[in-house]
Amino acid sequence: MPHGSSHRVAVVVDEGTNPFEVGVATELFGLPRPELGLPRPLYDLTLCTPVPGVRMNHGFFTLSGVPGLDAADTADTLVVPGRPDNVVPRGEAVLDAVRRAHARGARVVSLCTGSFALAEAGLLDGRRATTHWRWAGLFRKLHPKVLLEPDVLFVDDGDVLTAAGSAAALDLGLHIVRRDHGAEIANAVSRRLVFAAHRDGGQRQFVERPVPDVPGESLAPLLAWARQRIGDPLAVADLAARAAVSPATLHRRFRAQLGTTPLAWLTGERVALACRLIERGEERLDVVARHSGLGTAANLRTQLRRGTGLSPSAYRRRFGPAAGEARRV
Repeated sequence: MPHGSSHRVAVVVDEGTNPFEVGVATELFGLPRPELGLPRPLYDLTLCTPVPGVRMNHGFFTLSGVPGLDAADTADTLVVPGRPDNVVPRGEAVLDAVRRAHARGARVVSLCTGSFALAEAGLLDGRRATTHWRWAGLFRKLHPKVLLEPDVLFVDDGDVLTAAGSAAALDLGLHIVRRDHGAEIANAVSRRLVFAAHRDGGQRQFVERPVPDVPGESLAPLLAWARQRIGDPLAVADLAARAAVSPATLHRRFRAQLGTTPLAWLTGERVALACRLIERGEERLDVVARHSGLGTAANLRTQLRRGTGLSPSAYRRRFGPAAGEARRV
């Protein structure tokens, strides 16, 4: 886990790189966050380029005065943003930097169509990954050995993580912050971004009908109502009754507007609350399970491991009050 500024993040900016994803990486990993009260930044960010004076997408920006790709050789996390021209292969210097980072154990992250570069470097063969839905067909044609999941926001495959479209880069970035520093800090970062604190990577990246045909069909009031009662024994039937629709209709609306199911949304919200309770010092698993709406300690263990990859005790050691105090010292 990163501790303070010891975790180095390098962002590879290549010819034609999309500035939005570079901005996302800068916002998530490069800005000071005095509101957290920590003595050091969460990450130490640098941008790096294969040549001086890289022209970004459509020549809108030119990036100069940053280190070369040697900076990638000391990064703990290497971020590769996307670019619109995915037929033209990346330069060998960039691909070699990606390969070297992965070979020495760095975490490698692609944003949007940056997954093409990871695939060209050979990192994704036989592994799960995603990319922007618009380029999924081309990706499959060029990289048939990759286990592409074209309908999700992001894929966390351990040391290699891939995000779908540009906005999904924010989802993956917050997921990384949550994985590294816990739910409380990730929530603080999301509040500063004025962005959703948590969208599970398995949600669909492309929602065909993002705006309800009838204003009254919006899920926003229902979600706000449910979040206020997330610790109660709410079931999908209770959500449907509140919305005055059948469970089947509610399921269709969740799929259409959020790209997930009512049950998956409820579980995700409850796991996030359980994480915050553990981070704030609650050690009794039955109490955490009850107050988060997960019911039993056994279900808490199952859902927490499924959502974070950690058991409750491991999560407490990593993100509990003692770990938080160590970060502040």
